[in-house]
Amino acid sequence: MQHCRALTRKSASNLALAFILLPREKRDAMSALYAFCRAVDDVADEEAVPAEQRRAQLAAWRADIRRAGDGGAPEFVLNQEFQPVIQKYRLPFALLDELIKGCEMDLDQLRYENYESLELYCHRVASVVGLLSLEIFGYQNPACRDYAVYLGKALQLTNILRDVKNDAARGRIYLPQSELALFNVSEAEILGGQYSDRYFALAGSVAVRAREFYQLARKTLPPEDRRNMVAAELMGSVYWRLLRKLENEAFNVFGPQPVKLRKSRKLLLIVRSWLRFAAGATGSDYGGA
Repeated sequence: MQHCRALTRKSASNLALAFILLPREKRDAMSALYAFCRAVDDVADEEAVPAEQRRAQLAAWRADIRRAGDGGAPEFVLNQEFQPVIQKYRLPFALLDELIKGCEMDLDQLRYENYESLELYCHRVASVVGLLSLEIFGYQNPACRDYAVYLGKALQLTNILRDVKNDAARGRIYLPQSELALFNVSEAEILGGQYSDRYFALAGSVAVRAREFYQLARKTLPPEDRRNMVAAELMGSVYWRLLRKLENEAFNVFGPQPVKLRKSRKLLLIVRSWLRFAAGATGSDYGGA
């Protein structure tokens, strides 16, 4: 697992941070899943490489992860480490393939016409990760799958609001074109990093949709599976507070400093999440007023 662990540590992502609440075996399994997700996402995002070459690389990852799932001999080191996890937790190739399809969308699609098309992207790159994680966490109630879908979309919409400036620098606008038109915000304004009252209203409408998904996740998580979802619930708590911070800063992400939570704040949330579960908390620490 050394390559997967190293990649997870290097990423310093919020997702990787949540693994600390898991037992060692599941923590290693999630590191392997995360490493695979990070690897294919990095392929799609390497814009110095021509799109067709990246497409071929993603096809190679697809073929290799299929070999891993079928009991063959995968060629990529990360997939060699991931293979025992795929087999132990019976991670379906269909979901791993769906994740790669989400990465492939970034090769072709720089705009999203409406929420329907955007939510397909969110499902593939975020909710699918949640569905795969469920198999590692373990669960009793199938309603957990709806929980994973809702929470994944909430997290991804929060990511989109946070990353508008960085995405625009790469020519990407994930905010739906229908919403831009509704609030009279032009692509040129976003690509040029121009903040306005109209942009504030646009971002606020996306935040409302994200809030709805947080609330759906909160309502859908079955009580009997709450303890198994401790890492996912920590993710919900971290990103909920990121969304609140974006709201408090009026969604102005165009300044020189990125909007993010301090490391000390994240560590406090880890402790708080652990204490809540140790005390048998029955509600989620996100999605409220």
